[in-house]
Amino acid sequence: MTMPLLEVKKLTKRYPVTKGIFKRPVGSIGAVDGVSFGINEGQTFGLVGESGCGKTTLGRCILQTIQPGSGQIIFNGEEISFKTETRPKKLSSKMQVVFQDPYSSLNPRHKIRDIILEPLMIQGDVTKTAMFERLKRLYELTGLEEDMGERYPHMLSGGQLQRVCIARAMIVQPSFVVCDEPVASLDVSIRAQILNLFKSLQKELNVSYLFISHDLSVVHYISDIVAVMYLGKIVEISPKAELYKNPLHSYTHALLSAIPIPDPILERQRRRDIVKGEVPSALNVPSGCRFHPRCPDAKKICAEEEPELREASPGHWVACHI
Repeated sequence: MTMPLLEVKKLTKRYPVTKGIFKRPVGSIGAVDGVSFGINEGQTFGLVGESGCGKTTLGRCILQTIQPGSGQIIFNGEEISFKTETRPKKLSSKMQVVFQDPYSSLNPRHKIRDIILEPLMIQGDVTKTAMFERLKRLYELTGLEEDMGERYPHMLSGGQLQRVCIARAMIVQPSFVVCDEPVASLDVSIRAQILNLFKSLQKELNVSYLFISHDLSVVHYISDIVAVMYLGKIVEISPKAELYKNPLHSYTHALLSAIPIPDPILERQRRRDIVKGEVPSALNVPSGCRFHPRCPDAKKICAEEEPELREASPGHWVACHI
């Protein structure tokens, strides 16, 4: 059995909540609470859930841009320390990120060429000739014209800017990239192009992705494994085909039933699993299963005992009593 490229074990991240001018602590918010999973080399791991469930926080904990509270992150067989205030250059060259809004993640005063090359210049261990060879190759791989390197971010479209962000992430030849809602801010006509670009780069460079999104149709297209997150916890993990064919958790059922069907006749005929109520406050998490106040199938045990993530069938894990 091959070792995963990335292993996350019981990772937690809590934020203190204070009140008054003296910042008196009144509680804490568990943005990430005991999350565990693994990502293999060259694999895309999709992470879905409603806004505020902790997806982005989890990604940033893995990247070490924020420090987790507890747990383990093992990358390439080595455990990442939480004690350092800034992550080492060695880790930065192996882990990169593509953000949701391409324009706000680029320096508007820098030329595109300098933006893409900046990570390599910070690393400082690549010759100028090698830098421009990598740059030229990435122009070809990402579909950017060479003359765009002399332009500034405001001169490019949203799709072109996201290609620039992807090129900047890939310039250091990482083995793992966190994609945080990378197509959410793009026009629908451009999304497929960017998703296909991610897939072609993965095939060419053998890079692994943690693909964060709230759009299950996007996740279905690009992912190999899909995890569903709710209020800081993963409630279901499965290979893509199995999850979409046989979802086991009621929350996953509800998310899948929200995906629109292009055929209007089938759309009217199908049964929707509509979840009632709002997502509970992370400051006051329900006892037992966190989804039980909104779950149509909830039993007495759901309110009393928190379900553990267990393997219901080979490779298909679910945290549900039912």
